Amino acid sequence: MLVGGDGSAAGQWVLLSYRLPREPSTPRITLWRKLKKLGVAQLADGVAALPADARTREQLEWLADEVIEAGGQAGVWLARPSTAAQERELATQIADARAMEYAEFASAAAAALPLGESARAAALRRLRGQWRQITRRDFFPPPERERARTALQRLTAAQPAPDHQQRQASP
Repeated sequence: MLVGGDGSAAGQWVLLSYRLPREPSTPRITLWRKLKKLGVAQLADGVAALPADARTREQLEWLADEVIEAGGQAGVWLARPSTAAQERELATQIADARAMEYAEFASAAAAALPLGESARAAALRRLRGQWRQITRRDFFPPPERERARTALQRLTAAQPAPDHQQRQASP
């Protein structure tokens, strides 16, 4: 088996197959939000996929347990697409979703530049948290990632240095 640079098995995907009762709707909504946060590719209704590595496998196993605790059925599978085109389609689906997130992120960073110092600092804190969340689920970095990184760097550079750093830098 080939192993990718990130420790994942090349071409291998971890799948979550799940089924939840329609009522109550809270477990369905919670699962949907968690899957979205992980950045899955939705293969079909009730089937989600991520590139296989120890972290993604564990995350989907936890979700499978939650589905079962909520009265549903779930299983976690390891699989390989049968063609390179299928794998490209999965990767593209995930990359396109991240590209949209990065574009929105870059816009938010640019919109924060003209804000006052305290509002810009609050926006910067929020955006740094968003950056960490997006990059955790960015398995196939799109070009928009670099534009978003540049926008975050510009926003960071627009912030004055904290007082203690300014005092240390003063003669």
